[in-house]
Amino acid sequence: MSQVHVLTLSCPDRKGLVHALSGFLLEQGGNIEEAAQFNDPATGLFFMRVQFACDAHDPTELKARLAQFAEPHQMQWGLHATHEPMRTAILVSREGHCLNDLLFRWKSGLLPIDIRAIISNHRDFYQLAAGYNIPFHHIPVTAATKAQAEARQLEIIEQEGAELVVLARYMQVLSNGMCQRLAGRAINIHHSFLPSFKGAKPYYQAHDRGVKLIGATAHYVTADLDEGPIIEQDVTRADHTDTVEDLTARGRDTESQVLARAVKWHSEHRVLQNGHKTVIFR
Repeated sequence: MSQVHVLTLSCPDRKGLVHALSGFLLEQGGNIEEAAQFNDPATGLFFMRVQFACDAHDPTELKARLAQFAEPHQMQWGLHATHEPMRTAILVSREGHCLNDLLFRWKSGLLPIDIRAIISNHRDFYQLAAGYNIPFHHIPVTAATKAQAEARQLEIIEQEGAELVVLARYMQVLSNGMCQRLAGRAINIHHSFLPSFKGAKPYYQAHDRGVKLIGATAHYVTADLDEGPIIEQDVTRADHTDTVEDLTARGRDTESQVLARAVKWHSEHRVLQNGHKTVIFR
């Protein structure tokens, strides 16, 4: 039987990379179904995402062959089977609009993820989790217990084999150590069009400045607060009659949509990091 894989890669740019990769896949009996590439002249790097079907291979053997092919090209690469949904853990606090949206999309088959756990510092959404038959873990967080709480969160994430961690309005700042442990696999939704209005209460900041557009930003989590590589952004209009409550209510829809798109693209292996930026193969 044929299996469908997604190969993502980045390496120093040079002539003949697409030709070399196509030839390699042909030698493995692969048939390319979808391909996208990008050459970044600013960094001299080449990025590519290839979806291909090939006769069943031992995954270990295929990865070994890929490693041999990639080494002389200095490639960083990943190989992913499309039939395996991405194991995911969701962190949330007391605002559930993004969580509820992700759960509905997942249950409707619109996101190729497998939600293994919901982790929260409050109990508000244990019934929602139960309705979707997802384990709910209540882990209170205080300044005095932060280290122990994060250790327990990481334990759950690793036990579930989570390849993706989604901060769906999780209103706690992660420690540097946790950010490093989750590097490249944790997505946050910030209720502002970054880099404007970082940190707490961005809708209050936006209202105070009288902005005409409010937005939301999905980005990878890093130790620098709200400065990780941006995956997706969107905006909605505002005017002088809007209250903070109006902005907050309208912004929630934008937050949910932006986060869902970021999760979808990441779980389909369409996002490649390029320094402090991202390359998105939609």
